[in-house]
Amino acid sequence: MDTLRMIALMAATLTMGLVTGAFVLYWHTIMPGLAKTDDRTFVGAFQSLDRAIINPWFMAGGFMGALLFTILAGILYWGRAPFIWIAVAFVLYLIAFVITIAVNVPMNDALKAAGNPAHIDVAAARERFDEAKWASWNLVRVITSTISFGLLAWALTLAGKSS
Repeated sequence: MDTLRMIALMAATLTMGLVTGAFVLYWHTIMPGLAKTDDRTFVGAFQSLDRAIINPWFMAGGFMGALLFTILAGILYWGRAPFIWIAVAFVLYLIAFVITIAVNVPMNDALKAAGNPAHIDVAAARERFDEAKWASWNLVRVITSTISFGLLAWALTLAGKSS
């Protein structure tokens, strides 16, 4: 049982790190880079990036994995020292998860639904997308998931000390 607990917590920490890295990469590199492009490039590149990120590696290895492995680790560490840190990490990541589903994904989908950049008013599509709103909500995901990752790393440290 100790091995299963440790594997679950390691998987939670690893997948949380991967999804956090994706959110952070959008925050400090992708969105600032796209902000400096013309409207056609922005719309086309963002549409392509969004289509590419919806893949099994990201969905299972990060986005859903972080949620499910953190739940599993919490269940397996119930009543033990790392539990509270895992539980807080879960709640914070749940905030990022809900923001993704409720805010960022609908915005992404609306931009994709605008159509092929070669055949639409890209300036209007970009304006409707509202980069500032998307980036602001992404920053909340960056903060909550980064703290979650740190808390899971701390829980892993505590688990290692107690084994």
